[in-house]
Amino acid sequence: MAEKLELLSGTLDLLVLRVLNRGELHGWGITNRLEQLSKKALQVDEGSLYPALYRMEAKGWIEAAWKQTENNRRAKYYTLTRTGRKQLETEQKLWDRTSAIMAMVLDSA
Repeated sequence: MAEKLELLSGTLDLLVLRVLNRGELHGWGITNRLEQLSKKALQVDEGSLYPALYRMEAKGWIEAAWKQTENNRRAKYYTLTRTGRKQLETEQKLWDRTSAIMAMVLDSA
């Protein structure tokens, strides 16, 4: 199993926006999807995820609605807004630029 990674500051928003770009999910679904995509290297706890979701909702990047789950429980489902899609593009470009610069420095050092 891969070693668990600590998320860099600001990367959780990018990851959540990316996951929600594929469709609506509730909090547990977001966490589960991040674990799957990272082959369990990323495990986001509720104490990090929900404040991020509330912050992104306040910024208008995502919307939330209460719905029934497959298990017939109520859960808040999150969807990406048009503003959120634009923010995802911005965040992705910034990440690509940052990681390219980091690679340049690390490869030449």
